[in-house]
Amino acid sequence: MTRRALILLEGHSRIGLLYLNAARRLGLHPITMSADPAQYDYLASEGGEAIRVETDNLDALIHECSRLGATYDIAGITGFAGDDESVYATVGKLCQYLGLPGPNPPSIERCCNKFTQRQVLAEAGVPIPAYRLAANAMEIESAAVDIGLPVVLKPALGSGSIGVLLCRNFDELAEHATLLGGTHHLRRSSPGILVEEFAQGPHYAVDLMGDEVIGIAAGKFGRPPHFVFREYTHPAALNEEDHKRIADVSLSCLRALKLGWGPSNIEFRLTKRGPVVIEVNPRLAGGPNPRLVQLAYGVDLVAQHIKLVIGEEWDLQKRHSHTAGARFLVPDRDGTLDWITGDRDAAALAGVVEVEWYVRPKTPIAIKGDYRDRIGHVIAASPRLAQTDDILERAAALINWSIAPFLGEQRPSAAPDVLAPADVPPPKKCS
Repeated sequence: MTRRALILLEGHSRIGLLYLNAARRLGLHPITMSADPAQYDYLASEGGEAIRVETDNLDALIHECSRLGATYDIAGITGFAGDDESVYATVGKLCQYLGLPGPNPPSIERCCNKFTQRQVLAEAGVPIPAYRLAANAMEIESAAVDIGLPVVLKPALGSGSIGVLLCRNFDELAEHATLLGGTHHLRRSSPGILVEEFAQGPHYAVDLMGDEVIGIAAGKFGRPPHFVFREYTHPAALNEEDHKRIADVSLSCLRALKLGWGPSNIEFRLTKRGPVVIEVNPRLAGGPNPRLVQLAYGVDLVAQHIKLVIGEEWDLQKRHSHTAGARFLVPDRDGTLDWITGDRDAAALAGVVEVEWYVRPKTPIAIKGDYRDRIGHVIAASPRLAQTDDILERAAALINWSIAPFLGEQRPSAAPDVLAPADVPPPKKCS
């Protein structure tokens, strides 16, 4: 009998292993196709099969799938966006070519370009921030004058808050425009920089599978000008009216963008005028979010996504109602991670589900002002929000680490400064 295989385009540092393990539990043999398989440590540690191939080359991918088809029954294909969300559009194109279930490529591409996404949502009457597209510093300043400060600058392509900056005055605007202009974000092939109204209010994110709302999470960021998550909680503490309003606008986004197949994650700010859409992501959220959904509701988004990919019936029934939260461990300075203590004590606390480090001692740390600044997390779950918050607070208080200053040539390339978090009390950091 021919073995059934699940093809994964690229991997993912946080949820790639979840897909690997879920595929195996479903009786599938996972095969990762990547331009650089070595960047995903779990492939080596977990014995995952990997093939080196340029994942932006559709013809090369078709050739590899044809070759694998002589040995395996290719049951389905999916993949991960990472920093380049075009990979997920390629997944859809490959699925279409091979006649397999998959996302609609034009819908994915509309979402990946944030300017196009904004245009589609605006035409459908979905509430979004005021926005302009700019190609240089002069256009950025003109757009900010039209919209009114504060504004948010973000590359039209990208994910993980890379290059996303809040500008509260014209000095910050000039500084950040220069910063973005000096990076790859404004290279000639880039579609430009979005200048957006800063929608003020608490942050929420909706997890959907197909056109079903699974849950709404609350997120907290560190201090501006960057947008680095410090805490994430499922479910959010919302009243019935706000929950319904956010859910209804989420479904409006799917209709406008012609989504509704597979997972999506939609980010909001709940402002004085109601929920305002910050971003629609046509994929699962990265980080610990799928784990939080499973702990909070008993729904394994990864396994159910794979079932959809291979043409099997999924099960989105919620099995319980708990509160699950993640506290991210984020350094406040550049340097070398010298030592870590207290993580075992934190992991032993009742209610703590996981303490995970993304880096090891002696690793150089360079603050970038995006998701890559996080060096670990603590996850906790309990029946009540206050109890989960208390567990996370006690666990974080037990964890200490030291960052030693760089010496001479040890310093990596320069990165923008990041201030200490404001929304969430950080774990202790010793130097």
